[in-house]
Order: sequence, then structure tokens, then C-alpha cells
Amino acid sequence: MSATVDRWTTTLRGSWRDGTLWPWCLAAIAAACGYAVATVFHPGYLSADSNTQLGQALGDEPVNDWHPPVMALAWRITIGITGDFATMASLQAALLWGTLWVLARLAWRKTGSRGLSLAVLAVGLAPHIMNLTGVVWKDVHLAYALLAVFAIALTVRDLPQDRPRTRWALLVLGVLFLAYAALVRKNGVPAAIPVFALLVLAAWPAPGRRRWLAATGVFLTVVIAGSAGVSAATNPSPTRVYAVIPVDDLTHVLTPAQVRAAAGQAGAGADLRDRLVTAAVNCQKRHITSDAYLQCFPHPRPFDVTYLNRHADVVVRMWTQQMPRHWKGYAEYRVRVFTKLLFQSNQVFWNGTHVNAGARLHPEAAKEPLNDTLRFALQNYVTGFARDLPLLFQGWFWLAVSLVLVLRRRWAGPYTRELRLIGASSLLYILAYLPTAPESNYRYVYWPALSGTVALTLIAITFVARRRSTAGGSAGESDTLPTVPPAGQAPDAAPAGPREETGVAV
Repeated sequence: MSATVDRWTTTLRGSWRDGTLWPWCLAAIAAACGYAVATVFHPGYLSADSNTQLGQALGDEPVNDWHPPVMALAWRITIGITGDFATMASLQAALLWGTLWVLARLAWRKTGSRGLSLAVLAVGLAPHIMNLTGVVWKDVHLAYALLAVFAIALTVRDLPQDRPRTRWALLVLGVLFLAYAALVRKNGVPAAIPVFALLVLAAWPAPGRRRWLAATGVFLTVVIAGSAGVSAATNPSPTRVYAVIPVDDLTHVLTPAQVRAAAGQAGAGADLRDRLVTAAVNCQKRHITSDAYLQCFPHPRPFDVTYLNRHADVVVRMWTQQMPRHWKGYAEYRVRVFTKLLFQSNQVFWNGTHVNAGARLHPEAAKEPLNDTLRFALQNYVTGFARDLPLLFQGWFWLAVSLVLVLRRRWAGPYTRELRLIGASSLLYILAYLPTAPESNYRYVYWPALSGTVALTLIAITFVARRRSTAGGSAGESDTLPTVPPAGQAPDAAPAGPREETGVAV
């Protein structure tokens, strides 16, 4: 028995010294952190949107496309498998921490530093990231799906050529995550395009035109087929929710008298005309600068999600007739809303559960109340940072980070192209809100905040690794990072001849 224990002890010590044990330690740390975060948020923080989608997932109300049917279907599947609606929030935490583990493992392989690999896991505990981890929101699903694709692409990029099955399995998984991201957020397509390019370039470093066309065709086919499959499974009622944007523009750019005249010119019925005029008046009286359809537009009770579907054509016609005539007012209004999104983002912390006026919390959610002790501890943590370090929760900061990532020609280390593409994804996602932002809300910049934090962490890791390499006598002027040394050599020791990995610039 003593000899067996000695052999195990020797083996473990050897595995610790040569680094083969550390990825499993990272996995255990990530699992513990993910479990702790899921416990804090249990059974999941619900917004009015997610409360509605919970009812759709449980079959208590019909599915409509005001909110993404794919999310309702995914929630329905998880409930069917586990029998518990809280699984969705736990799944979000598992996806985030699983992805961070993959990135931490890659950082370990590139640097051979345990501390730097732990820095990647620390991203999940950052206040501006952890604040929404357990909130069941489509914005959170988009962010975590895109980050998963990013981690998959970096993994595929470093795979040896003699593992084709693993490579193709990861590529298929990446395409599925990317398709989900495109379906779960209507304005998420611009953000998905650079991440799609990142995935293709990870598989084929120099793809030709035919390969680009083939890969694009496969991705579009998966998205279209996925959309058709979701529609067949959920049979969502059409709402044409996009019409809320022209309603916002019309009621804030035009005066109530101009709205009435525009409605008559576009052939609107008396009911729609009167409601639009009332919305314009209400927004003026209450000084509401955005989200007119939900905040100012008079609605019957209960809320009729099909109202816009019946009147969308007229609303769009009003917009196309009036906005070219009032282009200056339109531009000023959109800049006003966009700058508020960038500089005055609200909802940095979602305080549990909320439903719209006239609605009620789903009974399944009401049966499992939140842990107030943990909720207030989390709230103090997040709001304290929001007070002392507000730029973490501001859209302008993450817009600036994405611009720097895109415009810098070359980054130290092996991930120049990947950093620029992830920056482009964030940049396009933020700019897509310029003509469409319904209100100022931190969740609209959650993906840029997450991707920007990961990118800055990778850059910092590269910088520190190079400084250590320089101090140890390595070639400090090269854009290379030390890799994990061979078995029998301590990971933190300076290897005699580190293998160089050349950074790829776009």
C-alpha cells in the first residue's frame, strides 16, 4: 500500500511539474466558480421578456416572434430534459465558465504561467460580466454563443493537422453556436459576420474564393434551416416587431400635428392615427426620449402583440414618406438616443425578477424565490464598481476598445488577426444600434463588454509573458510567446530554446 501511495505521489508531483495536471486544476476551478455563480442567481433572474418566454417554453401561452422563438424552444428543451426552468440560468453559467476554461487552457499552453491562465478565468468574476450571467436574456445568449465560437476558433487554429476528426467536430459545433447567435438576436447578424470569418480563417489560414463561398453557403444554409426548424417546432405568431423603430422616430421627430397629417397621407386608419398622436403627446408631456411604443403608445389590456403586425405596412410607409423631409431632425434624434446609450447606460444590475404592468410573474418562477442574501451581496459588488469604476459599464469605453482592436495594425503575440476580428464584431454590433436603439440599456453593450474584456486580458497576458521572457534572457523583441515546456521541466522556468509562434497580421 505504501509503495502504491508513493507511486501516486510521485506521479502527481511529476504531473504538476511538467504541467499536465494544471489544465485539470483550471477545469476544477472553473467548475467551482460556475457552480457558485449559478447558486447566486438561482433559479435565474427574469426580466419581463424572459418571464414571457418562460410561459412560452412551458406552453402556457402561444409563441410569437416578438422575442426569439429559438430561445423559447431551447428553454422548452432544457425543461423537458431536466423538468426545471432554472436549468437555463445554470446552463448560461456553465457555457460561460466552460468557454473561459478553454481560453485559460490556451493561455497556459502559450505562456506556461499558472497565474496568467488564472487571469482568464477571472474574467467571469468581473463585475460588469458577472452582473448578467444568470439573467435569462437573449443578449446574454448572444454574447456567450459568440464567445464560445471565439474559443472554438482559437482551439481549431492550434490543433495539429493529424487530428481532422476533432477539427471538423469543433467546426460543426462552432457553426451551430454561430447560427444560434444569429437567430437569438435580430441585430446580432452584424456581430456574427467577423466571428464567422474568424472561424473560417482558423480552419483554413489562407482560404481562396471558392472556400469562402462554400463556407458562407454552409453557414447560410444552417441559419435558414435552423430558422425553418424553429418555426416548424414553435409555429410563432408574426408580430413584425421591427415597426417599433419607425414608431419611435415618427413620434419623436414630428410634432403631434405633423404625426396626424402624416397618418392621413399614408392612409392610416383612425385608430392607428389617434394612438400615434397620443403617443407623441405622452412622450412630450412625460419627457420620454425613446421606446415610444412601449412607454407612450396607448395599449389595450392585456397587451396585444399582434397590433403592430396589422399596421406595420402603414407605419413603415409613414416613415419613408416623412423622414427624408425631416432628415435633419431624424439625424439629431438618432444621435441623441445613441449618445445616451454610450454615455448613460442603465440597468447595470438586474435586481431579480420583473414583469410588465398588467402582467404577472409565472407561477413556476414564483414558487422558487430568489436568495435575498446572495442577491444583495451581488448587488453591492456590482453597484460598488459601477460607482467607483463606471467606465466598465459605459458603451463609449467598449466602443473605444473595439476601435483600438480594429485599427492597430499588429498586436504582440500570435492572435493579431483574431483580436482585430473580435474587435470588428463588437464595433459592428454597437454601430448597429445607431439607427435602431430603442433605449439606453447596458445589456445592449454586453457582448462588446465581454469580448473587449477577454481581448484586453489576452493582450495583458501577452505583455506580461514577453516581459518575463525578456527578464529570463529570451528574445524580447520578437512577437513570440513561450509555450509549455516538455515533460520534466518546470513550466515557470525559462526553457533553453522556446518554440516560436509567429503572430499572423491581417
